[in-house]
Amino acid sequence: MTTVGSGVREIRVRDATGAFRIIYIATLADAVYVLHAFAKKTQATSKRDLDLATARFRELMQRTRR
Repeated sequence: MTTVGSGVREIRVRDATGAFRIIYIATLADAVYVLHAFAKKTQATSKRDLDLATARFRELMQRTRR
């Protein structure tokens, strides 16, 4: 998920109820930060979901630089 930020990854889960995505980063300290998790309703990831994950990624980067 380089569109969100450097080091950001995505987990894709599919089951009988639908498809789900978890956008996360695990390269900071000793933690995994989940930036966004959502149910997929279309083939492409919506701009809203990407924008939300990007905003959370930027906020996290600002906090960890202090």
